[in-house]
Amino acid sequence: MIKISIIISYYKALDNLKLILEALNHQSSKEFEAIVSEDDNNEETIDFLKSFRDQYNFQILHVNQEKDDGFRKTMMLNKSIKASNGETLVFIDGDCIPHKHFVKAYLNNAEEGVMLKGRRVMLGEKITNKVTSNKTIKPLNTISILLSDSGKKKEGVYLKNKSLILTMKNKGLLGCNWGIQKKHLKEINGFDEDYVYAAVGEDTDIEWRLKRIGVASKSMKNKAIVYHLHHERGYSQEGVEINRALLRDKMDKDLYICLNGLEKL
Repeated sequence: MIKISIIISYYKALDNLKLILEALNHQSSKEFEAIVSEDDNNEETIDFLKSFRDQYNFQILHVNQEKDDGFRKTMMLNKSIKASNGETLVFIDGDCIPHKHFVKAYLNNAEEGVMLKGRRVMLGEKITNKVTSNKTIKPLNTISILLSDSGKKKEGVYLKNKSLILTMKNKGLLGCNWGIQKKHLKEINGFDEDYVYAAVGEDTDIEWRLKRIGVASKSMKNKAIVYHLHHERGYSQEGVEINRALLRDKMDKDLYICLNGLEKL
């Protein structure tokens, strides 16, 4: 039975995707499907999934664009929501590798009326190179990370006890690691496809709109862990400013049910 859909926002990084799928193949809970949400139409990805998807112990769906037409992540997320079979949706980015108890943590904490907010370990350049060059997730263990050149190492400490957490601060939602019941995304008409710049914005937007309909927050720090592969920043300051201005305008107009979302209102 599929309880959770893991939606992977993916663009032109097949080697990273293979690492993510390897990590999902070793999850302690198998009650999930993975959706490769590809903001592109890449033959290499299509061929790989056709050839190897049966080698994984979970179902893989592939949703993609008709063509590569710039940053359309939110459009792909909406397509993925429509394709999903799980009642709880969990979102990660294509540069984030999940911990072995990642699915289990979301299964144990999913509840109606609550968005679950995970954090990420910022892997350093050296340990990222070790993972990517050797094409293995084996270096992603607590000891190796604590001794590495990584940032936000405390986020990589897995705490089995549900009541334990290293900090209690209620930080903002990170689009690379969070979960919500599908019904709540439908209530706000999904992601806002007006965000067409790769910058801050679409995750902050979805958070304030969910809060606006009364959805609460719960920290998944030290429970649902992802390891963010090191890379250069993929967005411009101009895009940041455009997205922030767009967000302010939508908040001022109280557009918590977006007009350009799952349905075109």
